[in-house]
Amino acid sequence: MTTIFLPSSMPAVAQNVVVVDVDVKEVAKGYRATKLVGAKVKNGTGETIGSIDDFIVDREKVLFAILQVGGFLGIGGFLVAIPYNSLQVNADGSKIVLAQGSKEELQKLPEFKYEGK
Repeated sequence: MTTIFLPSSMPAVAQNVVVVDVDVKEVAKGYRATKLVGAKVKNGTGETIGSIDDFIVDREKVLFAILQVGGFLGIGGFLVAIPYNSLQVNADGSKIVLAQGSKEELQKLPEFKYEGK
């Protein structure tokens, strides 16, 4: 049985809750976001082009990786958003590649700014 707690400021409304049986062993083979944050991102030639700053799921449930480009030790760089599926992550998550990326190309993308959500 699933119990849902609603904050007291939210009115109680009837909801249909769909419970899906998942293969937890397959899910466990996935990547933990907490382990990928901070990881270096390289391009196809092995050049480090940035690092993972965060992950964002948009309202359409599309996952984006937020990369920090430039800077040193997290200072002075700027953030860009790229679709997560454009990254190649090896089996244990220790190597992340944006095959066609370069620092110069990433720096031409619009700067991503958090909106406090």
